[in-house]
Amino acid sequence: MMGPIFPWRSGNRFALLIDGPCFFPAMLEAIAAAEREVVLELYLIEDGRCSEVLVDALVTAASRGAEVRCLFDGFGALGLGRALRQRLESAGVQLRYYNPLSWRRGLRNLYRDHRKLLVVDRRLAFVGGTGSTDDFWQPDEEPSRWHEVMVSIAGPLVAHWQLLFDYQWLACVSRRPWKPEEAPGLAHLPPLPPSGEGMGRLAYADARQHKDIVQSLVRSIRRAKHRVWLATPYFLPSWKVRRALLHAARRGVDVQLLLTSRNTDHKPVRYAGQRYYPRLLRAGVRIHEHGPRFLHLKMVLVDDWVSVGSCNFDHWNLRFNLEANLETLDAEFTAAAAACLQAGMTSAQEISLEAWRARPLRKRIRQRLWGWLDRMVVNLLDRRR
Repeated sequence: MMGPIFPWRSGNRFALLIDGPCFFPAMLEAIAAAEREVVLELYLIEDGRCSEVLVDALVTAASRGAEVRCLFDGFGALGLGRALRQRLESAGVQLRYYNPLSWRRGLRNLYRDHRKLLVVDRRLAFVGGTGSTDDFWQPDEEPSRWHEVMVSIAGPLVAHWQLLFDYQWLACVSRRPWKPEEAPGLAHLPPLPPSGEGMGRLAYADARQHKDIVQSLVRSIRRAKHRVWLATPYFLPSWKVRRALLHAARRGVDVQLLLTSRNTDHKPVRYAGQRYYPRLLRAGVRIHEHGPRFLHLKMVLVDDWVSVGSCNFDHWNLRFNLEANLETLDAEFTAAAAACLQAGMTSAQEISLEAWRARPLRKRIRQRLWGWLDRMVVNLLDRRR
């Protein structure tokens, strides 16, 4: 019986594109070269210079006869105004919205499409953590306000990203997504293959509680021999992830976390996550808070294995969101990911256990308050299941 898990594929080409001034022009160039099809899936898109340029590119592609389909999250796209929506629709761009907000849906409004992917002509894909806002990129502005990456993919793996988009595109109108012969094909998480040139895999989470994306992370951390470097803007990991990090550090693995500083868009989430600092620090985990810009990067490096994409690996993401990450075992891409994380940690402020214990009273109160609220809400949600 065919299952919903994607297998590893070799023979791909990956390029790590760091920050909006690097990846947005590359994405726009790919759209400009589109001959047949462009599909775009985004959580966050709002009015601004970035979205104006993106809409121009999509409209131009559609005017050349390319089929253009955009799947936006019903909440994340609230900032996209009527003028840009009408431009897209008038040009023949097909628009769908995941889970539009409705008071009748109650807690189901919490389910969101957090994926970020672009596929052009089924030959080139871009995946990562960006949205279409001026925080990620404005023409002629450098550096961007938010630190993020995208990955360009060429090769057999592009077909899997197209398939994932097509699945959700049809699911949004309650159509049967995959035919049996089109399913990814695996019923269980595939073993890690030997590191090879262009080796990659699509990992994802969906509203049906399919979570091979986090299962793969936990397995990799548990097997880590040398290093576990993890960057995330919202550090609220599940117990399984925290336990794997603690055990790795205690057995001598170099475990380092690159997290946000006070320069964040969700301060309560940062405070809630800081309640985990003392135990991690005592176990030997090194924690760095990225200061220069808002760290929106979501990347994990475990020995030579890399996972990068939309997933923050926090319990809120994994409970409610559609997520998708690229996993790779490619020496050149591993080196690029390691250099990116190392640069981030070098420019960040490292938090010591002594400094943490000496923090001001007001910070202790905020951390305890938001940590308590986070636990309370999670417990209430668990009881409703």
